Amino acid sequence: MVIYEEIIYIALLTLLASLIGTLAGFGISTIMVPVLLIVLPLPQTLLLVGIIHWFNDIWKLLLFREGIRWKLFLTFGIPGILTSFLGSSLSLRISREILSRALGAFLIAYVLFIIFNRTFKLSHKLSVAVSSGGLTGFFAGIFGIGGEINAVALSAFNLEKAVYVATAGAISFLIDSTRIAIYLRGGVRLESVILSGFLLFIPASLIGAMLGKKGVEKIPQEKFRTFVAFFIFLFGLKLMFFP
Repeated sequence: MVIYEEIIYIALLTLLASLIGTLAGFGISTIMVPVLLIVLPLPQTLLLVGIIHWFNDIWKLLLFREGIRWKLFLTFGIPGILTSFLGSSLSLRISREILSRALGAFLIAYVLFIIFNRTFKLSHKLSVAVSSGGLTGFFAGIFGIGGEINAVALSAFNLEKAVYVATAGAISFLIDSTRIAIYLRGGVRLESVILSGFLLFIPASLIGAMLGKKGVEKIPQEKFRTFVAFFIFLFGLKLMFFP
């Protein structure tokens, strides 16, 4: 059972995760889930993190609204959301540890690739956006981690900073809305103590996102893809060695 002192720690964790999630465009679940599993069962952990993630999606959309490109969202995001369900059904047949290590190796390989191929960039053509979005969703479903996979694909387009963060937020918003509804429909509920904690979690999420926005604004556009790649590399190491 969660006590009120732990609510403070969860709020601080939310602030940190929201800050990094806004800066990198992903990472909230990867940061929060392992920590919260210490005090909460898995279903409650996934619901709590899903809700916090959902609020961070909203902050991204509001704070980076000038970067919203609905054409990119529709052509890249929608196919990815649809194919993620197919990937999810296949993932049930494979060891989670093997999947995590394989994803970690892939993320590290991608970072090394763009380091040695700095001019690499995916075309913004409709066919490329649809096919890459579909493949991204499929692999996100298999590996069970969407943010990192989306970050790889979106960074490969070498988008403007605001466009990258807003598009990542829009895609996550739809996915998080769906999974929260599924958790609630499946009977997952949060303790009253945790529900009262949202009086701190929501402001902490907003503050983290606002700090993240300031950080993004200070990063030069030409350095932004390298910055995102750094976080992709760190999460790749984490998944490889601590699946």
